[in-house]
Amino acid sequence: MPAAANREPALLIAALPPVTDRFDYESALAGCATRDVAALRRLYEHAAPYLLGVAMRIVRDRATAEDVLHDAFIKVWNHAHTFDPARGAARGWLFSLVRHQALNVVRDRLRQVLPDEEMAQAIENDTALAAAAGMAPAGETRVMMSRLAICLDELDAPKRDSILYAYVDGCSHGEIAARLGAPLGSVKAWVRRGLQALKECMQ
Repeated sequence: MPAAANREPALLIAALPPVTDRFDYESALAGCATRDVAALRRLYEHAAPYLLGVAMRIVRDRATAEDVLHDAFIKVWNHAHTFDPARGAARGWLFSLVRHQALNVVRDRLRQVLPDEEMAQAIENDTALAAAAGMAPAGETRVMMSRLAICLDELDAPKRDSILYAYVDGCSHGEIAARLGAPLGSVKAWVRRGLQALKECMQ
């Protein structure tokens, strides 16, 4: 099995941010809203390690996750004034922003790998599911990730390897075909059928 497949379960069941967190996120966001650089620094120093983990769990690549985190904090700085405590906790708002940024990156990456209309719709559906998973309690998310790892193991090698190369390594169909020494049409079929099998297995 390729190295990507060997490391997949560990990536899927990455540690979630701790539930208990006494940092005053609301105060820090309020400071950012008033353009207080010190507040932004405090927020970054406290939350960045956790938020990087959130991004890593979604994009599966540290360099990309760091870019996601950078872009997310720019949005925090520019949009902190839009946070409304009446609509939810500041910590949740911040983590949702990072998840949204990371999911956008994944969606753009998948559109490049799977550009046809049918798969584009599947990507939209999977992105919505991933967003819902990110909002679920930590225990439920871990169960879902464990189930996904099991479902991946149940795929035959060509489908599993094609999906891992596409989702984990960000390979195009052509690159996957070169790695597997298989026809391009076969790779496209393996990815399409593998995604469908995963969807059915997760239901």
